[in-house]
Amino acid sequence: MVDKQNVITGLHDHLTMLTRTIGERSVKRPDHLEKAVAYIQAPFNALGMPVHRQFYRYRDMEVSNVVARLELGDKPTVHFVLGAHYDSVVGTVGADDNASAIAVMLETARTLQGLVNLDGYNLAITFVAFALEESPAHGTRYMGSRVFASEARRKAIQIDGMICLEMVGYTCREPGCQRYPFPLQFLGYPKTGDFIGIVGNMHSAAFTRKLRRSFENNPNLPVVALTVPLNGWPMPNVRLSDHASFWNHGYRAVMVTDTAFYRNPHYHLPSDTMQTLDFDFMAELVESLAGFFRAN
Repeated sequence: MVDKQNVITGLHDHLTMLTRTIGERSVKRPDHLEKAVAYIQAPFNALGMPVHRQFYRYRDMEVSNVVARLELGDKPTVHFVLGAHYDSVVGTVGADDNASAIAVMLETARTLQGLVNLDGYNLAITFVAFALEESPAHGTRYMGSRVFASEARRKAIQIDGMICLEMVGYTCREPGCQRYPFPLQFLGYPKTGDFIGIVGNMHSAAFTRKLRRSFENNPNLPVVALTVPLNGWPMPNVRLSDHASFWNHGYRAVMVTDTAFYRNPHYHLPSDTMQTLDFDFMAELVESLAGFFRAN
């Protein structure tokens, strides 16, 4: 079990820094992107994890992914990736999209660090904060996740499952506040937005089931899972985050999400601020993620 109050404090600190102190983290503010990178690196360094920047060029600027690695056991045989993009849309501070996910990733890493000296683990987790998921880089080779996944495939790096955190901090509890893409609205999914969603493709179906079963061990965070055919192309909105970069390279990957604009009315608006977020919900997600990794 995680120390929930301690996790909530950590989440609040991360959101405050990313959305209030730094603010907009878009290609229009490269100085703010650099400040975000420095901030994200610091907790990994404090935890003693090897961390580096994966640099690449975007137009006339240099950007980078932040990559940290946690090894549980002397010779890990299983390798997972937990990732989230740190940039925001132009004109927004991006609290749910996607500072919430960076905060959850950092708190998950801190929670898991306590397992390093325990026996019985053969697991490696790579934590990646991706650059440039948002427009105008979105859908191009300049997305940080495309750079990372492409290099991983080129180097034949083993990835047994990638978890993409995409907008994980917003809840709504009025009946009908939760919407779905066609035809899911007719299939009996919840009408309230107090669950976390897991979306995988057919190649990732076993990984999706494994993650869902693990999440179900946390009764305080309802979970709904969806497996989509044909790499999600018949339902293109499920491809709008960094997991799709891994699908494209044949890796098993899922998106863990609060369902974004199907729930959150502040999506891509200046009103996407930290006071709209549910910190208890995010802390329970840290619990569920840590539980999944502890079980491996």
